[in-house]
Amino acid sequence: MKKKMVKKEKINFEVPAFVVGVIAIVEAIFSPLLGLVFGVIGLVFSYRQKTVLSKKAKRINWVALVLSAVLFALTLILTFKSSQFAGIFGLR
Repeated sequence: MKKKMVKKEKINFEVPAFVVGVIAIVEAIFSPLLGLVFGVIGLVFSYRQKTVLSKKAKRINWVALVLSAVLFALTLILTFKSSQFAGIFGLR
């Protein structure tokens, strides 16, 4: 018996990577932790292909990751600086 060769269809991840990157930038502004999550997901999608749109998606997702990380760190710093428990951590 001969085995039939099943042809795998290549899934196109460039558009979802781009869309998730845009969502990651928006979420980075409102919720930096979600921006980090969406940025990582977008990067995983964008590294699966080597097209022009996937290269743009990589850039957008890296921008979203950096923006999310900076805003998340800023949020933590401002929270600890302004909280009533800041004396416990020695930040005042």
